[in-house]
Amino acid sequence: MSVRRGERGFTLIEMVVAFTVLCLVLSVGFEIFSKGMARAGELDARSQALAVAQSQLAVVGTDQPLQQGETRGESADRRFQWTTTVTPTDEGFDPKTPATTPYILWRVDVHVDWTTAAGRGQQLALSTLTLGSRPQ
Repeated sequence: MSVRRGERGFTLIEMVVAFTVLCLVLSVGFEIFSKGMARAGELDARSQALAVAQSQLAVVGTDQPLQQGETRGESADRRFQWTTTVTPTDEGFDPKTPATTPYILWRVDVHVDWTTAAGRGQQLALSTLTLGSRPQ
């Protein structure tokens, strides 16, 4: 059996180099994919925290009149802890002029805290102003 010069196969060195290059490409691709998945999980948690904060802002002043104070709670799955703070504010009013209206602006701040899968603490804060009756 004779082998012609143009019909030789790959050498062992060429196979090792090709396998090494393939391993490097696959490992970099896997790292990029895993970091992307972790980031997607973090963004999902942040969007859930945003939904918790928005729902707390929407609830303030609906069941009972606005009053100064702080309330705390957590989401149904106990993953997110929230704190809602309501304080009267004089934003938009001239402090030298006496108030002639029975209404004032209230500042509502909501802070949501949670821990990521990696164990890092995260937080998100939302604030709004709302019109309510003057405290008695």
